[in-house]
Amino acid sequence: MTLLWLVTGASLVVALIALGQARRTAKRLDQLTQNYWELKYQNGELRAQLQQLTGGSTPAPPPIPASQGRDSFVPLASLKR
Repeated sequence: MTLLWLVTGASLVVALIALGQARRTAKRLDQLTQNYWELKYQNGELRAQLQQLTGGSTPAPPPIPASQGRDSFVPLASLKR
């Protein structure tokens, strides 16, 4: 009977530690999300200032090439053979 109480107590301690870790992780995620959106806003503001300073024509970012190989799109019509 004592063994069962020890196992129950140990599992309760582990559960409380896991709960604390989950709360810390959620708080950190909230901070990172807030930092992301602040940086995104600041980037937009700096881009707008740069456009005003250069006369409105800034070079567009280079296009991202389409993925090739196994990640490319395969239409279902070609698979129905």
